[in-house]
Amino acid sequence: MNKQNFSLSIEKIQENLKKELPGEKAHQIMEALSARYLTLKPTEKTRRSAVLMLLYPINNDIYFPLIVRNSYDGFHSNEVGFPGGRFEISDENLIRTALRETQEEIGVNSDEVKILGTLTEIYIGPSDFNVLPVVGFLPHRPNFKPDSREVQQIFELKLEYFSDPNIMGCSEISIPGDLVTTPNYDVNGHKVWGATAKIIIELLSVLKL
Repeated sequence: MNKQNFSLSIEKIQENLKKELPGEKAHQIMEALSARYLTLKPTEKTRRSAVLMLLYPINNDIYFPLIVRNSYDGFHSNEVGFPGGRFEISDENLIRTALRETQEEIGVNSDEVKILGTLTEIYIGPSDFNVLPVVGFLPHRPNFKPDSREVQQIFELKLEYFSDPNIMGCSEISIPGDLVTTPNYDVNGHKVWGATAKIIIELLSVLKL
């Protein structure tokens, strides 16, 4: 992908995010086949959150970071996902939530990020969160500064990598109180599944990779 194609891809993403999104049609490809949480639905007590899919160039290809979360007593311990977290009263909106959390977790200056748009909101049953995926862009590779209290590791991944069907599989994944059978991506020996996998495949559908 040359520089011109990289810029055109970013423009295409921004333009297509304004149109009707693939949403559930894309999400279903990475939906769990068996899990207790599949019967759960959001309620008035469901909390709001947001994550940032931060796109940037390396050698004129589109890359984005995923983080490995630290171990803790909760549903998302040691999981691979996007930087992000829960909405706070001080946040102007969920886009601000995504930017604030990304700056806190991986040290990216939120003022430098250009927002391209948002993807379809996803309900995460086990932790009872609605998560809004925000798509942002930097014209240069970030200098990451991970918060060691929250982040074990950062993976820099080429978006095009996820269009390879050979990295998709199906696994049994243990979470507190449940054993989930689910499609997943294989990334550096880690399973990328659930909301994170749904966000990736929806963006691929938007870009039509």
